[in-house]
Amino acid sequence: MTKIIAVTNQKGGVGKTTTAINLAAAFAAAGRRVLLVDLDPQANATVGCGVDRRQLAQTVYQVLLGYRTVRDTTITIDSGFDLLPAESALAGAQAELTDHHEGDNHRLKTSLAATDAYDFILIDCPPALNILTLNALVAAHSILIPVQCEYYALEGLSGLDETFHRVRESVNHALTIEGVLRTMYDGRNSLTNEVSAQLRQHYGSLLYETVIPRNVRLAEAPSFGQSVIEYDPTCQGALAYRELAQEMLEKSEPLAAVTPATPEPAVIPNRSDV
Repeated sequence: MTKIIAVTNQKGGVGKTTTAINLAAAFAAAGRRVLLVDLDPQANATVGCGVDRRQLAQTVYQVLLGYRTVRDTTITIDSGFDLLPAESALAGAQAELTDHHEGDNHRLKTSLAATDAYDFILIDCPPALNILTLNALVAAHSILIPVQCEYYALEGLSGLDETFHRVRESVNHALTIEGVLRTMYDGRNSLTNEVSAQLRQHYGSLLYETVIPRNVRLAEAPSFGQSVIEYDPTCQGALAYRELAQEMLEKSEPLAAVTPATPEPAVIPNRSDV
């Protein structure tokens, strides 16, 4: 059965797209069939996979509007996974789709339900709560939350926690938290350790043991249109995403399993405490 994971955080700059691309590549390297859905009008995941968005005749935009199927629109990436690409016109979907009709929130779910070719579908969400993000959260079985270990990252989690509860209570009762991932991690930094401890306290076992370090090769890879696993498979960033994929596979349980308890919202430390 396909597992659909929305990679999301309402705060930008936390490594969301980096995680979506490289986790897709790591799953593919582990022999899993993977689809990456770029649902961000900035199309960073598309460009980061080496695709020229200006040359695309069809994208997730046409899929959402019902003009194309997922199968007709995907592109196979050299890292071994399929991509449902995006382009800037996707921003227009927010005008053409409204949340006034329940069906508009279910368009992505309906489109993805028509394909059973994948073990994992990862959705790279926009860094905002809009009709596109809602489509992702309705379609997903779970959310993966990348978090940079800094003060303002915890503020962003408070908003995401509220969104998660609202979506689960209204349109996707089965939505769970897949896990919380610490990105751009530097264990030598006292604030990193403080925020990490806060995340551990409030998310418990949902906090991945794997951390994604600050890594130059990881930052360089998108400019070459490659995942870091393809760009430099022996660097620390590539090894970390492989480790994350393995940790997720080991923890994976049937989707029919009991939904884990929802964690309490993260407590934001006082500035004087950090």
